[in-house]
Amino acid sequence: MDLRNIAIIAHVDHGKTTLVDQLLKQSGAFRENQSVAERAMDSNDLERERGITILAKCTSVEWDGHRLNIVDTPGHADFGGEVERILSMVDGVVLLVDAAEGPMPQTKFVTAKALALGLRPIVVLNKVDKPEAEPDRALNEVFDLFASLGANDEQLDFPHMYASGRAGWADMELDGPRKDLHALFDLVLEHVPAPKQLAKADGPFSMLATTLSADPFIGRILTGRVESGAVKPGDTVKALSRTGELLESFRVSKVLAFRGLSQQPIDSAEAGDIVTLAGMSKATVADTLCAPQVTEALPAQPIDPPTISVSFGINDSPLAGREGKKVQSRVIRERLMREAELNVAIQVTDTPGGEAFEVAGRGELQMGVLIENMRREGFELSISRPQVLMREENGQKLEPIEEVTVDVDDEFSGVVIEKLTGTRRGDLVEMRPGGTGKTRIIAHVPSRGLIGYQGEFLTDTRGTGVLNRVFHDWAPYKGAIPGRRAGVLISMEDGVSVAYALFNLEDRGKLFIGAQEQVYQGMIIGEHSRDNDLEVNPLKGKKLTNVRASGTDEAVRLTTPVRMSLEEAIAYIDDDELVEVTPNSIRLRKRYLDPHERKRQARSAG
Repeated sequence: MDLRNIAIIAHVDHGKTTLVDQLLKQSGAFRENQSVAERAMDSNDLERERGITILAKCTSVEWDGHRLNIVDTPGHADFGGEVERILSMVDGVVLLVDAAEGPMPQTKFVTAKALALGLRPIVVLNKVDKPEAEPDRALNEVFDLFASLGANDEQLDFPHMYASGRAGWADMELDGPRKDLHALFDLVLEHVPAPKQLAKADGPFSMLATTLSADPFIGRILTGRVESGAVKPGDTVKALSRTGELLESFRVSKVLAFRGLSQQPIDSAEAGDIVTLAGMSKATVADTLCAPQVTEALPAQPIDPPTISVSFGINDSPLAGREGKKVQSRVIRERLMREAELNVAIQVTDTPGGEAFEVAGRGELQMGVLIENMRREGFELSISRPQVLMREENGQKLEPIEEVTVDVDDEFSGVVIEKLTGTRRGDLVEMRPGGTGKTRIIAHVPSRGLIGYQGEFLTDTRGTGVLNRVFHDWAPYKGAIPGRRAGVLISMEDGVSVAYALFNLEDRGKLFIGAQEQVYQGMIIGEHSRDNDLEVNPLKGKKLTNVRASGTDEAVRLTTPVRMSLEEAIAYIDDDELVEVTPNSIRLRKRYLDPHERKRQARSAG
């Protein structure tokens, strides 16, 4: 059967997963009466809740006697490690661009990777049925983007279509019939070349592993594209590292191929097909799986270095072990090492004490997803503030810079520019009108300055602004960036909070807890209205007297406390604070719970 391998790439929320849903439905991958969840490719709970794709996933459809292997990729830069490797496995890409928003930072990031590999994109202007869509402007912006990324003449001569993924149609003309996606299927078959590996069908077997996962029944499995030859269950295969050294030899226990949403065992895999092999114990991503006579490893994409690190420690608060089952450092280490093995964009190192582990990755979102997955598995952790990783070059200290693209209402553009270029040491690159009553601002800002900025940005723009960021370059260290302005309210007692005490503390600042909640000495229960930390007693009850007067015993009414999400809490804390994460709770606390110890540490640090 004739093969085509394509990846669908786009910025966050431009409709990749929804389009794949429609491609599956219209190709007959589902039965007429089969019930299929919306965004069928986003299979894990976190992807469904957040509405984002975290892991790249493969599917396969049949159309007109051809087999199309389609890969749905994540849109966030934090999961860019997935996208880069996936692109080396396909022969063409479908680039989705929102007809209203136009190309965004992430579009630029993934397109640059695709063009560098010599792929010729098909551009699909999605969501053209939105009232604010401007498909012609978006198309011109895509062309300018390709030109600025150094696309060759063949890549600049890209075919384009107009589509609505949600409505399930794509047409070559804007005023086409708008019935179905048949035109997109036909364009893919016409424009995307068949895998060049088909010419090497007679050679010895070789395949580059691009994604690694674990199956509860068959263990470690590696997915990739067969570069030459064929493989069947029972074959003896060896694994070579990127440098060509032998890692292991093993018997292939299963060969699985994607058929619709499920993987099915097949008798043999041919050159050019995207398949999954089982049976290995050590081989990992970027390794070459090949026949015993092959001696050279296939070239693999280098993986971008991590830019931030967070320390994961055991939970040593007085409330430790009440909610989670997995609390020992040994268990936490095993879980993190397993994660680092499956996710090549993460690096784990032990700290000298052995109680905590430094986890380095691409960004706050990636860290937040890992922590969220671990707390759902029953872990208790204490998490530090993210630190940006620096580099030394020629005796000069370099730091990562991110390109930030902001779309805000005109009235908020002043405050956003002031925050990004003033306190956060960014440089304004471009500012232009971005549609009716909106301004688009592009700035280069140090990664350090963006930690914790998302919440403040939403407050400044009353929740209407959209901020996107992507790694830009390394640049000389830009100097100190001020941290959080306000101090915190710290509990001085252990016990259960009392409404009367909290009511009297409301003048002191915003509270993070309500009445009848467990607190302990050193726990942060609110934000102080001034810039210093203040120790308070949230357990103090009302003194009873035998004097009664009307109006004194009215019920206490508390203001609703501020509840932070996991990412907000991690971005909020300072260097001397931690986030205590358990399966049911997120609490903020001081690193040293005892006030005397805190003063001693502050003196020695100062």
